[in-house]
Amino acid sequence: MAAKSSREAASDRNLDQVDRNILRALQTEGRLSNVELARRVSLSPTPCLERVRRLEREGYIKGYRAQLDPMKLDAALMILVQVTLDRTTPETFEQFRKIVEGLPEVLECHMVSGGFDYLLKVRIADMTAYRRFLGEGLAEMSAIAQTHSYVVMEEVKTDSPLPIHDPPEGK
Repeated sequence: MAAKSSREAASDRNLDQVDRNILRALQTEGRLSNVELARRVSLSPTPCLERVRRLEREGYIKGYRAQLDPMKLDAALMILVQVTLDRTTPETFEQFRKIVEGLPEVLECHMVSGGFDYLLKVRIADMTAYRRFLGEGLAEMSAIAQTHSYVVMEEVKTDSPLPIHDPPEGK
C-alpha cells in the first residue's frame, strides 16, 4: 500500500465518520435541507449545521451549484482539445492561462505531462461555433504549436462524486 501524503494524513485527522457522511450526502444532493441532512447523518440540526459550516470554512466544501442540461442551453457539442505549446516557459504558461480563463466555452483546462501540454474540455453549440472558437479564441495565442480535437460522441460517466475513503480499521 502506498504511503499517504502529509496532506492526506492531515485530512484524515480532521474528518470523522460523520463529516465523511455529510460530504457524501451533500456531494450527491447539495440542496438537502439541514434538517434532512442531520437526519441522514444521525445528528440533531444544530451540530449538523456547525459541522457543515466548519467543512465549508476549512475548504472541504468549495461551493454549491446546479447541474444544467447542455442540450437545452445550446452547448450540446463537447470537444476535448489537446494543446501543444511551441515553448514551455513560465511566461507562456501564464499567457495561456489568461487566455483560457477568458474563454467561457472552456469548462476545464488541465496542464498534463506527456506528449502535449494542456487538455481542454470545451462545450459549444456546433462545429461552426467550434471553428470560430479555434479561430478567434485559441488563435489569440501565438505560442500554440498545435491542437488535436476529439469530438465526444457519448458521455458515459460525468459529474461523479469524489470518493471519500474511510480510514483503515483501528486508526
